[in-house]
Amino acid sequence: MPVKDVAKMSVSRGELGYVWFNGYAGVLLKTSKKTLIFDPVEVRVEELPPIDVVFITHEHFDHLDESLVGDIYAANKCKVVADPTSYARLKGMIPSLDLIEAKVGDKIEVNEIVVNVEPSVHPAVTPVTYVVSTEDGVVVYHTSDSAPFAEMRRIGQTYRPDIAFCTVGIAPGASPQSGAEIAKLVEPGLAIPYHGTRLREFVEILSREAPKIKTKVIERDRVYKYP
Repeated sequence: MPVKDVAKMSVSRGELGYVWFNGYAGVLLKTSKKTLIFDPVEVRVEELPPIDVVFITHEHFDHLDESLVGDIYAANKCKVVADPTSYARLKGMIPSLDLIEAKVGDKIEVNEIVVNVEPSVHPAVTPVTYVVSTEDGVVVYHTSDSAPFAEMRRIGQTYRPDIAFCTVGIAPGASPQSGAEIAKLVEPGLAIPYHGTRLREFVEILSREAPKIKTKVIERDRVYKYP
């Protein structure tokens, strides 16, 4: 099923459609009412369904494509939530009413979605991670490029994520082992490896070190449904 076809998916309350659409942190989520996209790069607007909210975690090339964000906005007149550095780069491209700066510690309510902005340990200027609670009560932790850090345990205990996307490669210091450490700290209902190619190694590590945490290897551009 192409990424755009996620729009055809029937999503009931308590469910969530999701797609990993590039080799980085590009994730699209479909709730019963909204479609959200994170860090869109290496995808064309024509390949995407209608978008309600765009999230940007930091300014690196594999997370922020200013031109693409502008095109997505032009096609959808959606909200754009961005870390402070990315916010500054997008200012002037996106109308101020639709561009939201996301600073660590912020709680943002946008289009019935509640977003808590959390820290990220990554060598960018102002990187963030996002805990997104959908209007149907499904909680997703998008860890962007972050390495594991002790406060992730507090994040897991506070929000009880149903899904956590865990970085396993490409980013400095990231590996299947560091991704597994994220999962062990957060203890989500489902830990999904992304941002890299060594996905099965992540699953193998968790099966040995934390077998109670459910994991799933997902294919790029394939549409999945939770639960």
